[in-house]
Amino acid sequence: MLLDRLIGKASPSAALRRAMALVERERYSEALPLLARAAEADLPEAEYQIGRLYLQGTGLPYSPTEGARWLERSALHGYVEAQCLLAAVLLQGLATDAAVHRDEGAGRLFSEPGVAAGERGPDFAAAARWARMAADAGSGDGQALLGYVLSYGPEQLRNEEEARAWYQRAAAAGCPQGQLGYAVALARDTDWSAHKGAIADNIRLAAAAGLQTAIYMMGVITEEGLGVQRDEAAAVEHFHKAAELGHRGAQLKWGLALIEGSGGHARDPVLGESWLRRAALAGEPRAAELVGDLYTKGGALPPNYAEAATWYRRAAEAGNVAAARALSSFYMTGAGVPQDEKEAARWLRVAAEAGDLNAQVDLAHQLLEGANLPGERPPVADWFRRTAAGGDLVAAFNLGVCLLKGVGAEKDEQQAALWLRRAAEGVPEAQFMFGRLLSEGRGVPADLKAARAWFARAAEAGIADGQAALAEMLVNGRGGPPDPFTALRLCEQAAGKGHSGAMFALGAMYGGGHDIPVDYAAAERWFRAAAERGHGQAQLMLARYLRTGAAGHLDAREARRWLESAVAQGIAEAEVELAELSPALSQAAG
Repeated sequence: MLLDRLIGKASPSAALRRAMALVERERYSEALPLLARAAEADLPEAEYQIGRLYLQGTGLPYSPTEGARWLERSALHGYVEAQCLLAAVLLQGLATDAAVHRDEGAGRLFSEPGVAAGERGPDFAAAARWARMAADAGSGDGQALLGYVLSYGPEQLRNEEEARAWYQRAAAAGCPQGQLGYAVALARDTDWSAHKGAIADNIRLAAAAGLQTAIYMMGVITEEGLGVQRDEAAAVEHFHKAAELGHRGAQLKWGLALIEGSGGHARDPVLGESWLRRAALAGEPRAAELVGDLYTKGGALPPNYAEAATWYRRAAEAGNVAAARALSSFYMTGAGVPQDEKEAARWLRVAAEAGDLNAQVDLAHQLLEGANLPGERPPVADWFRRTAAGGDLVAAFNLGVCLLKGVGAEKDEQQAALWLRRAAEGVPEAQFMFGRLLSEGRGVPADLKAARAWFARAAEAGIADGQAALAEMLVNGRGGPPDPFTALRLCEQAAGKGHSGAMFALGAMYGGGHDIPVDYAAAERWFRAAAERGHGQAQLMLARYLRTGAAGHLDAREARRWLESAVAQGIAEAEVELAELSPALSQAAG
């Protein structure tokens, strides 16, 4: 328009004012010549506005590098808003300091060859320079940005104490990002509980300004009652609001609330799953794991292992160890994916190396069973050692087993005994194993009395091996006076758990010679139960009962079958008796 041309020639400031009025009305083609005129006169606000238009792709082609270049011109002229926005652009990886200074003509497409905007990574050092200029000028936004760089930048830039001070200044100036940053800085204090009120107040102020992260954190502190009254319903509403704004952690929480029907909301598994799915697609690994769980376990959603495997893979590739372990199980069983032992081992190892104790135990068990895992042998003993050194008794038990068996470490019975002794303070399985070492004199001096005491603790905790081991000592009077009737009761308890050795012992006790009333029928019944579970000595004894008719009936043919099974178990006596029985059977058949 003629008026715009006249304004542009008359006064750069007037040109800028007219340009901004046109920008507000989205008449960019008319505004740009006026902005250019004002920028030629080195008006920093005009340079800032041109940079913003490049960054927004409104009226000009979207170009982070050109936007950053114009912002830098404005920032060098002392324009604080430009300094703040330039720092933010550099932190988001939309441009780098080097790209800003590359010799390219204005208006050229700015992305580095083969590098999409946002994929360069943050330029913390350059961002820190511009943020500090804005911070020193009193900008709350600049102070908050500088606090962020000092908190999360590379090690050489970090300074938690200075970051907290800048956040505090930004918060006092009413900057929502500063209030949120200050709350987080206070929460990191070793004495954070003393700051609960200040943390809650700053989060509340930032949430009131609409910051999605602050709204999510309001949900967290309200859910836990940290500095505010605990209120599940209010917490869920905060999560809902933050989820609508796109916070993936809040989407996870809101989805779970719908699935579980918490916070006063009716259960809606389908809608809840959709929010979990949204969070997962936004990159929340825990949400992807939970979607996998929903499709695995069924319920409101029908089981779909192929769908579950897809979500577990997404979560596992993002570092979720529970999903990696679940994916390993799928490959092992062929649920939803082709059965593949190598893939199963790979994902189990991923979970184990990430510190998942269950995966580490599973790997250790596979090695104990002689599994031939691909790649180098995993250092399972080292994994357990790190956790055990911190006082974890289960890890101490697993380390003791590894050292006892020579899995993931050199076999060392003395070290195994030390770790098992430590674990025995709280792990019943360790009580049994340490008792066995004491009874056999392996790794520690033999001590039958102490062994019997440890077996008793394991037995009391319901460990079938401990019940059977204590019963043996009570029958034979090892480590203390004999007590056959208590031994009988213990064997019955262990046999009820499927312990074949206890079943065999019951057969032997009822068979006579142990101060227990003889009951050959009961003896044969227990020998049969143990024999059917593969107990070689029980197979031999059952065959003898069937050969002699000790329990009231004869069956030489069945006796031969059990002798053959015992021979296959390596029982030498069974081989002799089978040789004696075969001619008699052949003669009877003749």
